[in-house]
Formats: sequence, structure tokens, C-alpha cells
Amino acid sequence: MNAFTYAAVSRPGHGWPVGAFGGHVVRLMAATTGGALGLFEATVCPGDGPPWHAHEREDEFFRVLSGRFGFWCAGDYVELGEGGCIALPRGVPHRFRNIGERDGQLMVVVTPGGFEDFFLLIDLCRPETPDELSAIAAEFGLTFPLEGDRKAA
Repeated sequence: MNAFTYAAVSRPGHGWPVGAFGGHVVRLMAATTGGALGLFEATVCPGDGPPWHAHEREDEFFRVLSGRFGFWCAGDYVELGEGGCIALPRGVPHRFRNIGERDGQLMVVVTPGGFEDFFLLIDLCRPETPDELSAIAAEFGLTFPLEGDRKAA
């Protein structure tokens, strides 16, 4: 991977659209930041969001661009509207949901970068079963803890 010695830029309207799990646009990839970070935007329908999951490798930073979201992590629950931010640590099960009545948008930064490729691979492979999804997720250090296995509310 190249060193991060030049500005990594994503101009308005640029990025790699990905249809996996709703709508995502990968704006900056680890390959352009020397592995330092990845950045994507997610459009989330009302009531939608990922199941409980944990990242072994990345911390995540979320900024609510529009809408209202609930975030669960390490026994905490926080609701955030437009402009709200939250950072979630690696290794801790968490989830979020669009708790609003309209589509919401999130900006997500992962550090270090690389997890943004998960959405590109899911879009390319289109797994059809939970086992197929879990196999791809495992390549990215992503797990889906069962209800009794998580340390969060």
C-alpha cells in the first residue's frame, strides 16, 4: 500500500455506488489513504439498520447527515439527529437503526481503512444465505454475535 502523503479527495457527486444493504457510496478507500481510513455514506430506510455486529479491526465514526438514528453499544443507547456524531470502538457489539419516518443518511469513517471494501464485495458476490454472508464477513473481521453472546443492551 502506498504511503498517505497526498490529499485524498472525493468531490461532490463522486464515489463508488454500491447497492449492498440499501444504498452506499464509497467515497475514500484505504488504497488512497495509505490504509489510514475508509469513508462511505449510507442511505438507510426507516426502521432499517444492521443486526448486532462487531468489528475486530476497525473503530467506526458516524455523523448523521440527515434523519434520526438510534445507536446501541456497550449497554448504552443514544439517539442522534442531523449533525450528531458517535464513535464506536472495535471489538464491541453494536447496531444502529433509522428511527425516523424518512430515509436517513450517515457518513461513516472506519479506521484503519479497508472495511469499505466489504460493501463492494457483497455487491459483487451477492450472497444468498446467512452462511455465505458470514463467510465474506469473516474475511473482514466482522462477526454477528448471538443475543446471549453480546456485551451490549
